[in-house]
Amino acid sequence: MRLFELCAADRDIRFSPFVWRVLLALAHKGLAVERVPCRFLEKEPFAPSGSKTVPVLEDDGTWVADSWRIACYLEDRYPEAPSLFGGDRGRALCRFVTHWADRVVLSGLFPMIAADVCDCLEEPDRSYFRESREKRLGQDLYALRETREERLGPFRAALAPLRAQVSEQPFVSGQDPAYADYAIAGGFIWCRGASALEVLEPDDPVHAWRERMLDLFDGLARKAKRAH
Repeated sequence: MRLFELCAADRDIRFSPFVWRVLLALAHKGLAVERVPCRFLEKEPFAPSGSKTVPVLEDDGTWVADSWRIACYLEDRYPEAPSLFGGDRGRALCRFVTHWADRVVLSGLFPMIAADVCDCLEEPDRSYFRESREKRLGQDLYALRETREERLGPFRAALAPLRAQVSEQPFVSGQDPAYADYAIAGGFIWCRGASALEVLEPDDPVHAWRERMLDLFDGLARKAKRAH
């Protein structure tokens, strides 16, 4: 089994939030995987998948792209391993959590750390990333970095549902983590790997939850090499 994942100029720095969702899901399932680093413009290694972006999983000749589709594939292909979702209703709820994480966590973090991600890259990836992301955001990445402190308050406030949940129990999914946790944690692990910006207050219950997520699976995320 191979997982194609995004890397920086330093190939040991892996920072895609979507890849981290898959890495945590694989660890949850207890599945060994060969990790294949690819830079933004290195698409040939996973071309058979038909996807232009990672994560891409290759499992004994089966190619699966997109973090959600990979999670569903792992759940269905390896039903004897610990469940990511806890049944069909749990799968549907995890899909909702994933949508929330995309629109609140990732969308909130990206303008604050995009310039830091750009700094991790080398040409031609750096020019590609800056041009494409500035077009998407409609603003200069480095100008956004200069004003990111102003965004921290609204971002933290938007985490209120997550904060309420992890104030009552150790993980979003209950006493033990599952895919709902991984869907959200991917963004925070991405931020931690690519940027020195601390987006959470030390006394925030979300901070404590993030620390628990970093320690899972023998510190899989905590041990990951950081750019800063």
